[in-house]
Amino acid sequence: MFLSVFEIFKIGIGPSSSHTMGPMVAARRFVQGLSADEQAHATRLTTTLYGSLAFTGKGHSSDKAVVLGLAGQTPDTLNPDDVEKIIAGATSINLGTRSIPFDAAKDVIFDFGPALKAHANGMIMRLWDGQGEIVTQETYFSIGGGFVQTEKERLESLKDKPATMAVRYPFANAAAMLEMGEASGLSIAAMKRVNETTNGSDAALDATLDKVWGVMQACINRGLKLQGQLPGGLKVKRRAADVFEKLKAEQGSNAVQPHQVMDYLSVYAMAVNEENAAGGKIVTAPTNGAAGVVPAVIRYYLDHCAGADRQGIHTFLLTAAAIGGIIKHNASISGAEVGCQGEVGSASAMAAAGLCAALGGTNAQIENAAEIALEHHLGMTCDPVGGLVQVPCIERNAFGAVKAVAAASLALRGDGTHIVPLDSCVETMRQTGVDMSDRYKETSQGGLAVNVVEC
Repeated sequence: MFLSVFEIFKIGIGPSSSHTMGPMVAARRFVQGLSADEQAHATRLTTTLYGSLAFTGKGHSSDKAVVLGLAGQTPDTLNPDDVEKIIAGATSINLGTRSIPFDAAKDVIFDFGPALKAHANGMIMRLWDGQGEIVTQETYFSIGGGFVQTEKERLESLKDKPATMAVRYPFANAAAMLEMGEASGLSIAAMKRVNETTNGSDAALDATLDKVWGVMQACINRGLKLQGQLPGGLKVKRRAADVFEKLKAEQGSNAVQPHQVMDYLSVYAMAVNEENAAGGKIVTAPTNGAAGVVPAVIRYYLDHCAGADRQGIHTFLLTAAAIGGIIKHNASISGAEVGCQGEVGSASAMAAAGLCAALGGTNAQIENAAEIALEHHLGMTCDPVGGLVQVPCIERNAFGAVKAVAAASLALRGDGTHIVPLDSCVETMRQTGVDMSDRYKETSQGGLAVNVVEC
């Protein structure tokens, strides 16, 4: 099994990888796949959102994402400042050979009935002719982290794990990862590097890792400066900038408490997720809803850990991606599929492993760190108030980051020996997600979403 570090860490925009980035990718893919004959007969294009995409689509800007995808935009190249202008001008769709009229208010449809069977995040795109007959249609599933599958691709992936690029260390689970590391004498990051450079160079890999961290760092910095109210109607105020200013003002004071370092860790994560909630430029890690955890822990590593350097960041990202790939392959990183344990829980496990590796941990200690972090997120529901990635999501990222550092520290204090293997923990998360009621899987029909009065 091989999943690239740049599939786990994708550059995009907020507020959601599954509900914003995914629909954008699917819509663009549909238009680009139309034949000349299909284009010639088309008079209307509709998109129907189902399941979690319908129930929390408005709060996650899924309707806007569809419009952006139909306009030819991609999450990694889109400038967030251009979004409203593009949407306002989207009164027609360029199919390639011709354009057809488009009215987002009528042509993007929210279906609040049963979800499509293959995944909670489903959407059907249909092209119609002048007689109201369907010219062609395609079903897409946004399966988390910006990954998109057609119905055929989804069914094939559920039946048999899809084939991936042949690499030297194709570990599909943590046990195989540890065995390959023992046999080769390589660290997890080193094995991941060998896999990533199968068809490329170390220099190219390092340059792209630097780019990913650069986007993460820029997101933190924006979030630490911007103030005001987040969009969406909950009237949630940005807090990261204010907290950060207070922390800086306390520097050099004799009254500084030792736990202040946790406030720095928390504010880094909150800064990212406030930016995500505002639709800013983001990196999936492994999703947008959990995008603050990994950057916050890397920033903590740089600012507060002795000996931190660029190589350590690369080691961190490669190791974190290895853990994220294992979780995605064997369970899920989608909140709509397994709840927030699959998002912030996965992110915390990835960050714990990455920090442990950057600080010199052995492969066994790294696997232990990931397991500790994931174990203590098991059962976490995804219940966003108002369908927005704000409450409890922003603070939840802060606590995911704190748990990640605690997990890495505990693992480094031991020799890697522990009772629960990471693979068992991942399987437990999968089973828990299957048993979890859909009300707690990003539908905003249970938990905090129904017990908090929206202002």
